[in-house]
Amino acid sequence: MGRILIVDDEASICWAFREFLTDEGHEVEIAASAEEGLRLANGGGLDAVVLDVRLPGMDGLTAMTRFRERIGATPIIVITAFGNLDTAVRAIEGGAYDYLVKPFDLDQAGAVIKRALEKGTPSKIRRSEPEPQPGPETLIGASPAMQDLFKSIALVAPTDVPVLITGESGTGKELVARAIHRHSSRHAGPFLPVCLAALSPNLVERELFGHVRGSFTGAVQDQKGLLELAHGGTVLLDEVGDIPTLLQVKLLRAIEHREVTPVGDAKPRATNIRVVAATNRPLAELMATGQFRDDLFFRLSVFPIHLPPLRDRPDDIPVLAEHFLKQSRLPDGTDGHLSREVLAELRSRPWPGNVRELRNAIEHAAIVARGRSIRVEHLPTSHPSATIARPPIGREIQEQATLWAHQEAQSTTGDETPLYERFLTLVEPPLLRVVLERCQGNRAAAAQMLGMHRATLRQRLRKYGVE
Repeated sequence: MGRILIVDDEASICWAFREFLTDEGHEVEIAASAEEGLRLANGGGLDAVVLDVRLPGMDGLTAMTRFRERIGATPIIVITAFGNLDTAVRAIEGGAYDYLVKPFDLDQAGAVIKRALEKGTPSKIRRSEPEPQPGPETLIGASPAMQDLFKSIALVAPTDVPVLITGESGTGKELVARAIHRHSSRHAGPFLPVCLAALSPNLVERELFGHVRGSFTGAVQDQKGLLELAHGGTVLLDEVGDIPTLLQVKLLRAIEHREVTPVGDAKPRATNIRVVAATNRPLAELMATGQFRDDLFFRLSVFPIHLPPLRDRPDDIPVLAEHFLKQSRLPDGTDGHLSREVLAELRSRPWPGNVRELRNAIEHAAIVARGRSIRVEHLPTSHPSATIARPPIGREIQEQATLWAHQEAQSTTGDETPLYERFLTLVEPPLLRVVLERCQGNRAAAAQMLGMHRATLRQRLRKYGVE
């Protein structure tokens, strides 16, 4: 058991933490500001600190350095209701043990605190140069999936391990790759993206590895490939599932040994690069059919990141739409906000083209509106052919449930469990698992999606042994 300091200006959060952690046997101290928390930390003896980012007076991220001077390596867990990539990166760079976004489940927070008390805090990440300012394109989102993405980028960026980014076309895979490069120690080096699907098979090898003079007709001089030109930086292999099978061994060797062999040359050349790969194709299926090597997949996916489609995170649509509207060249005096009717229409669309399609729709509407407030009729038509093709599983589920009910109602197995209870035991566990997975394990968000109280959800999870 430990002595834990909670620094948060929301009384309800502090009360909930005190009740929960006290029941777990911990001693809890409460502070409503960073300054008060620092005074309590002067006496030492703390085993963990839970620190909010937005506080009256000194903010939590600024206070982290002051806390480090007083409590040394004691783990600090950062919490915020306004998470973005910059906040996640600053928290991780400052040596935070973990990063939680409100609303979070107390069981989830308690598990993080327990791990922190057992393992301590990671080393603080130091940069050799000042962090560059982000460009005009940035990652936007407030959903649990995006918060998890921000934390993943903050964790993996300072390392040098390969990253595999998966997701549908238009979800922002290149933006994620650029963010990883921008927040890495290689940010002063080049970032070179190459779309393998856009290259013919006989050009891929020369583009990646280069060639020497005389290696083929028309090769009048040596030319470096992208893997050599990106020395000291990052290469994005976009649509990596389209790389020819014969070149996959050569690419694997380049990653493993950090050396490239140009076409027509027998001598390898050293190169120091970080590889980030991206694909919208199911690599598992390609491996099953022999089109993609298992060893290359496992080397590229040391740290996998999956981008969910926009239709699975509708809460991000309003903030994305407002962001794209502000980025468009609006005439002076134009209202830069979207009405409820427009936002409702945007949330109702399936967006098969994901974030890219949404951005194009907002730019289209801004042009048609000609300086007036944007209305629903200014949005481009949502063509039926552009909707996501979904299998009609609803009717199938109804038919299967009806068949099951008939069979169970006539069963003579002697099972005394009520029929309705047996049905719930059949359908509830998979539903709970899917919703928990969709909400990244956040029970508060899962309860909201299910439309039930968190206590009810906790009871259901215990009943079925769902984790």
